[in-house]
Amino acid sequence: MPFNAETLIAQRALAVDASGIRKVFDLAANLKDPVNFSIGQPDFDVPERLKEKAIEAIHAGKNRYTPTQGIAELIDPLLKKTLADTAWPAEDTCLLILSGTSAGLVLAMMATLNPGDEVLFLDPYFVMYHHLPKLCGAVPVAVDTYPDFRLHPERLEAAITPRTKLLILCSPNNPTGITLTQAELDAAAAIAKKHNLLVISDEIYDAFCYQPHLSIAKSLPGQCLMLKGYSKTYGMTGWRLGYVAGPKAIIDQMTKLQQYTFVCDPSMVQYAALETVLTHHIDMTPFVRAYQKKRDLVVNGLKDSFEINAPGGAFYIFPKVPGNGKITATTFAQQAIANNLLIIPGNVFSSRDTHFRISYATTDDKLAQGIDILRKLAREI
Repeated sequence: MPFNAETLIAQRALAVDASGIRKVFDLAANLKDPVNFSIGQPDFDVPERLKEKAIEAIHAGKNRYTPTQGIAELIDPLLKKTLADTAWPAEDTCLLILSGTSAGLVLAMMATLNPGDEVLFLDPYFVMYHHLPKLCGAVPVAVDTYPDFRLHPERLEAAITPRTKLLILCSPNNPTGITLTQAELDAAAAIAKKHNLLVISDEIYDAFCYQPHLSIAKSLPGQCLMLKGYSKTYGMTGWRLGYVAGPKAIIDQMTKLQQYTFVCDPSMVQYAALETVLTHHIDMTPFVRAYQKKRDLVVNGLKDSFEINAPGGAFYIFPKVPGNGKITATTFAQQAIANNLLIIPGNVFSSRDTHFRISYATTDDKLAQGIDILRKLAREI
């Protein structure tokens, strides 16, 4: 019998779909200078000061393995700030430097989930929330938030079973840009306490809030993993730097698992990050204000043609495809691509295919072009 590699593929791999975002990129491969509303990363470059610090670290020989948990010079001030922000008990709180917050999601699920455990998250959701539990033999459970994308406590409560172990919250949210209110966070915390759920608070977009950022972490000492990162804040998505703080028992297991997976975060990136943590020379406020203006530009440009829940953070908008269900978001995205515009259909992030994601992390000129194309497509439905 001839060798057939396909017969060797594990079920855990087959259970995960290829990224729908990558599929859009494949469809658009032949476009010339497209209007790109698809990419989920800032359009500004890494600040020069951070680049200089990374280069200095390389030249200084900071190119070897670091401790698995990260360098103490970075961990100590981050942990101190975490304790000050959350009032968590210092004796039971640890911090782990990560290769991006995505690594934190992987390690957290590997450390806590058994086959059959259930993981709750809000729908629409970041794609990893749906697929990573499957790799652990666990069950992803998406809790509907349509049409307003708010956290509805009664829906969350109704989704809980004896097998529910984790609740993942992301505020500001990807793909909707919605930020959770204090009342919503309090309700979620009360549910987590009632049912002894571990909460993963994904706060990768905390710097891109257009009002003060709110976190559930303060309400859940010993019951929360708080994920934060630098990739979005400083336009360094390729540098892969984040961290997770939480209960010592879980962080210890995540650290052990990091030894056998990611090993450690790139050393020169950790040393470069000291510039932001210790000296605070880098002010990203002008960039955040610019993104707020971009948000307003897109919302005001599309609100007469599309149903929009105005986002409070990140750099995403999740409009509804017009036409009362005449076409799906996938079809609408294909039409957009045919008009040289890249958007992501909603079924990539949701059980529904009624909306589409816009990333407004691009130039104002491109935003104006994209708005015109979307208005035209809306008129044609």
